[in-house]
Amino acid sequence: MARIIVIGAGITGVTAAYALLAHGHEVNVVERHRYPAMETSFANGGQLSASNAEVWNSMATIAKGLRWMLRADAPLLFNPRPSMHKYAWMAEFVAGIGNHRANTVETTRLAIAARSHLFDIAEREGIDFDLSRCGILHFYRTPETFDAARQGNVLLREGGLEREEVGPADIARIEPTLTGDFCGGFFTPSDSTGDIHKFTTGLARACERLGARFVLGGEVDAVALRTDGVSVRLQAAGGLGEGSDTGRLQDLSGGDLGTEMLVEADMVIVCAGVASRALAAKLGDRVNIYPVKGYSITVMLNDEGSRAAAPRVSLLDEDAKIVTSRLGDERFRVAGTAEFNGFNRDIRADRIRPLVEWSERHFPDMCTRQVVPWAGLRPMTPSMMPFVGPGRHPRVFYNTGHGHLGWTLSAITAQMTALAVEQASAPA
Repeated sequence: MARIIVIGAGITGVTAAYALLAHGHEVNVVERHRYPAMETSFANGGQLSASNAEVWNSMATIAKGLRWMLRADAPLLFNPRPSMHKYAWMAEFVAGIGNHRANTVETTRLAIAARSHLFDIAEREGIDFDLSRCGILHFYRTPETFDAARQGNVLLREGGLEREEVGPADIARIEPTLTGDFCGGFFTPSDSTGDIHKFTTGLARACERLGARFVLGGEVDAVALRTDGVSVRLQAAGGLGEGSDTGRLQDLSGGDLGTEMLVEADMVIVCAGVASRALAAKLGDRVNIYPVKGYSITVMLNDEGSRAAAPRVSLLDEDAKIVTSRLGDERFRVAGTAEFNGFNRDIRADRIRPLVEWSERHFPDMCTRQVVPWAGLRPMTPSMMPFVGPGRHPRVFYNTGHGHLGWTLSAITAQMTALAVEQASAPA
C-alpha cells in the first residue's frame, strides 16, 4: 500500500482517487476550492460521448478558426494577442495533424472502455447523477459538412464505435421536438449523458466513506520531492481563488483544518486541470496544457410546456458546434464554443447569447426566461490526448489534459493512473 496525494478534486482527480482506493492505497485529495467539482467539472455539456472522440488537429479546423477570427459569436474564437505559450501550443497542434487518425481511433477506444467503469461505479456507490442512456444524435445542415462527417465516422468505426447514418425523417423520429432543416446525421445509441457535478460530488463522498481524506480550500504552496517520499504544503486560499474566501482549510464535511497543512505521502498525482502546467513546471516536467474556454447555459424547465418542448435525446449540432443534454425533468444544458483567450474566465454576453438564440430557434415552445450561464476552462494538450502516467521524478504522476472529453474519459484514465502507480510500486 502506498500513501498518495491527489492534487485536484475535479472529475479526473476524484475518479483517480476512487481507483487508487480500490487498489488499497491511502489517499489524500487536496483542492483549492471549498468543494469538489467547482471548475471545469461544474457545468459542462453533460455528454458521455465516444461519438465526439475525433481530435481537432486538422487543416479544416485551422481554416474554420481563421475564418471565424473576426466574429464575436464564432464557435471557435482565437484571440491573436501575443502569448508565447499560446503560439507554442498552436505550433504543436499543427504539428500533430499527421496523428489525426491514430489519436482519433485511440480516443474512441478509450471512450468506449470508460463507459462500463463509470456505470459500474455509479451503481456500486449509489450515485444519482441524472444519467440518461438516450444516445447522441449528430446532425448536419449542409452536404459538405455531412460528407466530412462521413470521413470522420470511418475513424470512429475503426475505434469500435457503432453508429447509424440517418436521414431527415429519422432525425424527426429520433427527436421530434427538434425544429430545423437538416440533410442528415449520425445516431449513436450507446452514448449517454449525465450531470458531471452531481457525479463528482457523489463520488467524492463515496471516496471519503472508503477512507480518503479531502483537504479543501488550500493552494499548493510548495512540493518537496525526496527519494523516500513527497511533501505538499498547503496554504488556505482565502481571497486567492473563486469559492475559496473563508481563509481556512476544511474537510469534505466542512470541518475546520486550520490555515496551513503539510501532507506527507509516498507519491503525488497531478489532476489539476488547467493548473497542471504550472504545477508540472515546479516538479521538473513539461506538460503543455492550454486553457480553452467553453460556455454553457442551463435552461430551467419550470413549466409543463417547456418540459414537453425540450429534447430528451442528446444532440450535437456540428455546424454550430453546440451540444445539449437533458438533465432530469427540469434542466436542459446547452454548451459549446472554444475560446483561446488565456486564463480569462469572464462570462461574456456575446458568447452566451448565441446559445440562447440557438435554443429558441430549435425549440421555440421552450421558455428561456430563466437561463443560468457558465464558463469553464478545458485543459487541452496540443495532441488532444490526455497526459497520463509518470513524470521525471519516480514519485510524480499525472492524470490531466483531457480537453473536451474529461467527463467521457475520466473513468478509464483513472484506471490507467492506478495501473501506473502499481507498476511503479512493484518490487524491482
